[in-house]
Amino acid sequence: MRDGEEVQAGRALLDWYDRQARDLPWRVSPARRAAGEQPDPYRVWLSEVMLQQTTVATVRDYFRRFTERWPDVGALAAAADADVMAEWAGLGYYARARNLLKCARAVAFEHGGAFPRMAAALAALPGIGPYTAAAVASIAFDEAATVVDGNVERVVSRLWAVEAPLPGAKPELVRLAGRLTPAQRPGDHAQAMMDLGATICTPRAPVCALCPLDDACAARARGIAAELPRKAPKPEKPTRHGLIYVARNARGDVFLERRPDRGLLGGMAGFPGSDWGESPSPCPPFAAGWVEAPSAVRHTFTHFHLVLRVFAAEVEGPGFTPRANFRPGDLPTVMRKVWDAAQSAFVSQPG
Repeated sequence: MRDGEEVQAGRALLDWYDRQARDLPWRVSPARRAAGEQPDPYRVWLSEVMLQQTTVATVRDYFRRFTERWPDVGALAAAADADVMAEWAGLGYYARARNLLKCARAVAFEHGGAFPRMAAALAALPGIGPYTAAAVASIAFDEAATVVDGNVERVVSRLWAVEAPLPGAKPELVRLAGRLTPAQRPGDHAQAMMDLGATICTPRAPVCALCPLDDACAARARGIAAELPRKAPKPEKPTRHGLIYVARNARGDVFLERRPDRGLLGGMAGFPGSDWGESPSPCPPFAAGWVEAPSAVRHTFTHFHLVLRVFAAEVEGPGFTPRANFRPGDLPTVMRKVWDAAQSAFVSQPG
């Protein structure tokens, strides 16, 4: 993009957004905005937290369930931790759920139930980083904050043909995105940039012929749009190993533990087991006739692959969660895999 084209490009982008905005459950459409409807900061904030590292298609149902059960920040602040963590199960990145509760309680108890209106004040809340603060301030309160997610990085890198690889190029992309951010309708502009990256300026095979910014795009002019943004090579993920133990009694009650608040799967219900490392040692929670499941569980986290050997036993004892209160769907994904794997070991046991 050449100097001086930002205003014209911004107008073209908003015209396109007025016609093509995605219909999302947390969004106030351009037509409704024009009619005077204001976005709910709670819904904007909740959706932005859920959408971190997660697709729109996955988030839709979680967002609907959350807002039906906890329709405002006060209701979420009053919720039991275990209930929120159970509803979050399957979305991954569970630190987000812990921070969600901390933030809701800070807004409810320290800010009178009202979200701060400016990005700088929003960024002081628990679990809100620069991106989320800018997104909420822009979309909910029309602050001319610069909002840069992965979609926006891609659009900006192509508009200006930025060939420096990510993540090192991010400060430059934020600076350039700021040149496009308008004083009027900054929230719609932010959502338009996200929609453009999600639907037209896609990672592979961008549909440049339909792009409202095609004439301004330096990467398209040079024939390198599909190659950008460039990314630095990622290091190979290591593989960690662990042992995990699934116990139930004759009534179908299940032995669970709550994981520590800090660390992976923090605060979530799960099955006891070893640390995850190179050579874990056996550490069953109690003596029992443990039988190893025929198949190990394999799961990939952001920074490593995990292989879990699963052991199962039917045993009587205290501390079991009643069968009526146990819902495998409330477990994080890796623990649901463990539960499924344990079933074959239970079948192989006498009685």
